[in-house]
Amino acid sequence: MKLRWSILTATAALALTVPVGAAQAAEQPSAQGRPYLTRCEFTPTPENPAAKPVHPPLPWAFNRGTVRATIETNYGDVRLKLDRANAPCAVHNLVHLARHRFYHRTQCFRLTNSARLGVLQCGDIHSVEKGGPGYKFADEVTGKETYPRGTIAMGNQGPGTNGSQFFIVHSFANIKPMYTVLGQVTRGMEVLDRIVANGIIPGDNGEQDGLPAKPVKIHRIVVR
Repeated sequence: MKLRWSILTATAALALTVPVGAAQAAEQPSAQGRPYLTRCEFTPTPENPAAKPVHPPLPWAFNRGTVRATIETNYGDVRLKLDRANAPCAVHNLVHLARHRFYHRTQCFRLTNSARLGVLQCGDIHSVEKGGPGYKFADEVTGKETYPRGTIAMGNQGPGTNGSQFFIVHSFANIKPMYTVLGQVTRGMEVLDRIVANGIIPGDNGEQDGLPAKPVKIHRIVVR
């Protein structure tokens, strides 16, 4: 079973419209003498035109410590602990997009509640599994990842195609270790349970996979 354009194809792009300019380049630190930094490569995706322009993050990410974040939804708040050590570039990117209001007023576009997979997919500006920030970046996986209840991870369209989409495991996910783990939900799993209890509008993969029966709206993602 494949997670598609987010997690459901091997189951989260809009074209780069604001390039990294000279001012940003001047802010980029050197890695020499800074072992707490990881260099990230954010590659433009001109094949997918941007509807909500956002420039990519600076290419240096902290690889130590955690980030606290809150997804504010119409169902309630979901609080997260994001692990920089495990996924420095992915966490750096999510923080960047959140601070640039990329996720504001978007909807979670897919809910799966099958025997093998229980996830809520979000982070697509168009809510049709095709939106993204206009760039992509590499996976940060070891091949030993597991996805228990409460995991938040990047969705993608295949290896090295991470962008803005992510999924949260509301039950469990029996999937291959090929999705970058961002961190864990620390509070708010009851929010996911209420979303699941409201059911699914059947999609092309059957009645256990489709749009949430009641729209799941992200008001914003706050990071601190």
